[in-house]
Amino acid sequence: MFEPGTLVVVAVSGGPDSICLLHAMARLRRLFAIDLACFHFDHGLRPESERDAVYVRRQASSLQVPCHLRRADSKPDRGESVEAWARGVRYRALNDVLEELGGGVAAVGHTADDQAETLLLAVLRGGGLEALAGMRPVNRPIVRPLLEVPRKETVAFCRALRLRPRRDPMNEDPRFLRAAIRTRVIPELERRVDRGVGGALSRTASLLRRDADFLDRLAREAEREVVQTQAAGSVLVRATLLSELPWPIASRVIRRLLRDLGSSVEAAHVEATLDLAAGPSGRSVSLPGGLRAVREGGYLRVFRPSPGTHRL
Repeated sequence: MFEPGTLVVVAVSGGPDSICLLHAMARLRRLFAIDLACFHFDHGLRPESERDAVYVRRQASSLQVPCHLRRADSKPDRGESVEAWARGVRYRALNDVLEELGGGVAAVGHTADDQAETLLLAVLRGGGLEALAGMRPVNRPIVRPLLEVPRKETVAFCRALRLRPRRDPMNEDPRFLRAAIRTRVIPELERRVDRGVGGALSRTASLLRRDADFLDRLAREAEREVVQTQAAGSVLVRATLLSELPWPIASRVIRRLLRDLGSSVEAAHVEATLDLAAGPSGRSVSLPGGLRAVREGGYLRVFRPSPGTHRL
């Protein structure tokens, strides 16, 4: 996760997980030979959120770590998921700080309990293997040093140092799906089976991640065979070769290509594109991000039409 000389920006909300991470990294910075900074984002969703920022700044100051505070300048759109909005603006701000500081990695305080919640969320949303694989320990510039650490240990860590982390009521509000899983679903599962389930779910995600990585490697190898040409805003694929691939591989090839072209990909779009590749010439489909896929002879062409271009 950390090469000597790397700048590590620790994302700190003020809760026990991120406060544990900040204090742990401060104690390890000489051993790891890293530079350390702190980042806090105020979503502005609660009247007392400014107090969280003050608390984080004081913690960073006590550890002689520079602190970078940012505050949201927008609100969730009507009907938009507050959780998704908050995550999006927070990570964008974190990336901006990394760029301003000249690069490095961002360490976030996700724990094994967060991983378990992520897996159950993926199940409820009907996610595929990548979703069930959960969060990755290293997904640069993001790293997750506490991903195998139970939340109870971060709480114990803070208690041992007589720290008093902040409490965000939204993390326990069952109106939010993740909070409902955290406060109701997982505790009920543990009562029913009379054992902890967070560690088991986290290990399941880790095993599935290995399978997903293996399929991704096969897909990258297959992509070199089926992609004829690739340029800015356009890609030409050998349709017959694509159709002959096993679905788990073909779907990953298409998903990667669409993402590279700037499309927000969903399962329905991948299936429509694969169906187009397997069908007769002359058909076309519209895709997110202003993309168009056309079956032309033995090829599948995915491109972004220029303004005024005639569409099939």
